[in-house]
Amino acid sequence: MLEFGWINLFGAVIVTVMLIPNIVYALRTKDSVNKCKSRIMNLTEQIGRYGCMTLMWLPLLVWKFGFLNVEEMLVYVVGNLGLTVAYIIIWIPYFKRKTLGKAIALAVIPTCIFLLSGLLLRHCIMIPKIKTDKTAQIS
Repeated sequence: MLEFGWINLFGAVIVTVMLIPNIVYALRTKDSVNKCKSRIMNLTEQIGRYGCMTLMWLPLLVWKFGFLNVEEMLVYVVGNLGLTVAYIIIWIPYFKRKTLGKAIALAVIPTCIFLLSGLLLRHCIMIPKIKTDKTAQIS
């Protein structure tokens, strides 16, 4: 088994790279107003966002990060690099002209990064629980 130990530096780099355009955007649009007025929804979003960012590099409630084989590690590295590059590339035109499609991509890509990482690192908090009965529904 290939292991990261108690801190995943690759995951920390991914999170840091994803944060850079978000910080730049926040500094450029200081007077931006959140259109969602639900405190519960905003709180849930922030808990999910910062929780996933933390779990990308810190294996809370799992002993250590690891892969069963080299192929899993390659899918993790190449998949996350590709998704992170796509995320940064989409930010560039988004800074110039905001569109719904770009905004959706900027919301979906980090979710894909977190799910891919959770699945391959076997981090049970980052992935949805799958029922094992005959109907096999995601909860």
